Amino acid sequence: MRAIMRRGLGTAMAVLLAGGLAAACGGDDKKDSDSGPVTLTVDVFGEVGYDQLYKQYEQSHPGVTIKQRKVSDLDTYKPRIQQWMATGSGAGDVVMLEEGILPLYMQQRTKFLNLFDYGGKALQDKFLPWKWQMGISPDGKQLVGLGTDVGPLAMCYRKDLFKKAGLPTERDEVGRLWPTWDAFLQTGQKFQQKVSGPKWLDGPTGLFRATVLQNAGAGPGYSFFDKDDKFVFDTNPAVKQAFDTALKFEQNKLTADTSIFTPPWQTGLKRDTFATVPCPSWMLGGIEQFSGASGKGKWDVATTPGGSGYWGGSWLAVPKQTKHPKQAAALAEFLTSPQGQIGAYKAANTFPSSPQAEQDPAVAGSTSAYFNDAPAGKIFGSLVAAVKPVHLGPKNEDVRAAVENVLISVGQGKVKPDEAWSKAVDAAKKAAR
Repeated sequence: MRAIMRRGLGTAMAVLLAGGLAAACGGDDKKDSDSGPVTLTVDVFGEVGYDQLYKQYEQSHPGVTIKQRKVSDLDTYKPRIQQWMATGSGAGDVVMLEEGILPLYMQQRTKFLNLFDYGGKALQDKFLPWKWQMGISPDGKQLVGLGTDVGPLAMCYRKDLFKKAGLPTERDEVGRLWPTWDAFLQTGQKFQQKVSGPKWLDGPTGLFRATVLQNAGAGPGYSFFDKDDKFVFDTNPAVKQAFDTALKFEQNKLTADTSIFTPPWQTGLKRDTFATVPCPSWMLGGIEQFSGASGKGKWDVATTPGGSGYWGGSWLAVPKQTKHPKQAAALAEFLTSPQGQIGAYKAANTFPSSPQAEQDPAVAGSTSAYFNDAPAGKIFGSLVAAVKPVHLGPKNEDVRAAVENVLISVGQGKVKPDEAWSKAVDAAKKAAR
């Protein structure tokens, strides 16, 4: 798929670049230091697929140079952006805000440009309604961020390890193995009886993140905090159910106890350490990156247990720290435009939040050579239609990380399973302060 992913973005991109962006951005030129060559820094985490887009933008905007600063995962990114925003310096001209940290920066929205002042009001129909709305301040007056991707949820699995365990390997048959998470656990037990060494699942953290959002979307529409940002971790059945699900896999020793994108997880991909990974669309890019050439053809994509769900997705925002507000706003608009989202999807499987991009043949008809020619566009396109957004509180990521540490500790034998929930509640309350 990489050869396909890196093709040029075509005539539509050229037209967009030629004039549309400059006309759309009507910000205050007095604040811009754009009289000469400009370097714009973009802060991101994970695989975002922007490299070719940067080149396209630089070619159509002489004098603009784009520098990307990337870290591998959100847990590494989060303290950096917290420091930049707290001190008022150090942030890029454009920064990525993942769904878990977006609520925190909605509370600090005065530190970001109002993209309504830079042509943002004309962009609404280019985004899924709920994705657009989540980028706007609660009072409706400020457009803080423009949506990038969404994370419709599937399950990635190792065909070769499934074959070794005597399990079906074709994606439709595999999906029928696990209509529920209990069925997924039972399938994992069968796998573990036949295969020594590799574990059934990468770890409890991805499973917990996926099931919390899945349960909350199907239920109250919120997880650790209600829609008034009141702490409800210990009283929300959607959270308890997700925790109990992850705990079962730890109790049955079915996970490799790794956390996504950490060095042990990356190494585990190369060393056949686990057979399944909860897999929002953007995860395909991470698996391909860290598994490398040796993993091509070993992985495939099936439906996820428990029905529809999502995990992840981000927005691009422009800190007021930038010396180039108009240029930065234009770049954020370009990267999140339908054609920009198509280009990012081709490069990193980040499924678009733009309806126009989702319907484009380059997305809807896409396949992944790395994942056994899985019809990724069809699989994730059918899932995204059922996504129900979940409200996340400003301290969501702090709570999530604290609870995941408890789950990992169970697998390591440091916490007894029957004490895990009470310790998770205590850790969540502390993190929520």
